[in-house]
Amino acid sequence: MQDFLLRERQTVISERLKTHGRVLAAELAVEFGVSEDTVRRDLREMAAAGLCERVYGGALPISPAHGSLTQRMSFATERKQALARAAAEEIAAGTMVFFDAGSTNLAIANALPADLALTAATNAPAIAAALIEKPGVNVILIGGLVDRQTGGSLGAKALRDMEQLAPDLCILGACGVDIEAGLTTFGFEDAEFKRFATSRSKRVMVAATSEKFGTAAPHSVLPVAHCECLIVEHDADAAMLEKYRARGCRTIIADKTA
Repeated sequence: MQDFLLRERQTVISERLKTHGRVLAAELAVEFGVSEDTVRRDLREMAAAGLCERVYGGALPISPAHGSLTQRMSFATERKQALARAAAEEIAAGTMVFFDAGSTNLAIANALPADLALTAATNAPAIAAALIEKPGVNVILIGGLVDRQTGGSLGAKALRDMEQLAPDLCILGACGVDIEAGLTTFGFEDAEFKRFATSRSKRVMVAATSEKFGTAAPHSVLPVAHCECLIVEHDADAAMLEKYRARGCRTIIADKTA
């Protein structure tokens, strides 16, 4: 009977994550008539099985941003292009911009005006290849072993290269975006590199598709309050955006896809 109740609780939690997003251990404990420790144990088991991501006080759905860079490039292409057009307008001439690895950031690189003059640094060879086609852009490629999952260089060499730079803007890639969990990613070394890149930058901007909001990946990168600008899709929830603005995060709504 105890095993059945455990399975029943976890089924309810899974359904709740699908329909409502975040679940809170305290609320679930009351609903199930069990202790919070029991619910937290349930959530730990579910997280270990890849069914949710544990966060303080409860759990979030797993971020959908799986797959290699090549695979992610083929997902929501038009929506990412809309985000990219809005993000490109935020990039000022004469500045140094760091482009973190990511399919949306690759779209931003492609969306830059051909005559925009700036210095761009990136740890992603695919983004460097796109930027090199822009006559006004001087490109710095951060080196090291390229991680196939992220499509970017990570590790000690990448960190040493990044240490020599002080970008005016960091265009950060994020796997999950949540008002409490902040910006998160799947890889440990990826998170380490992203944190260091943001610490070297004056401003941080993130462009994210709608399905990333209210989700989390295992490794924390940055609190929402440290993200100066958030580019969102045209149909983003107004109440959700107000919460981000209350944390000091400026939000820009992209136009509909063409």
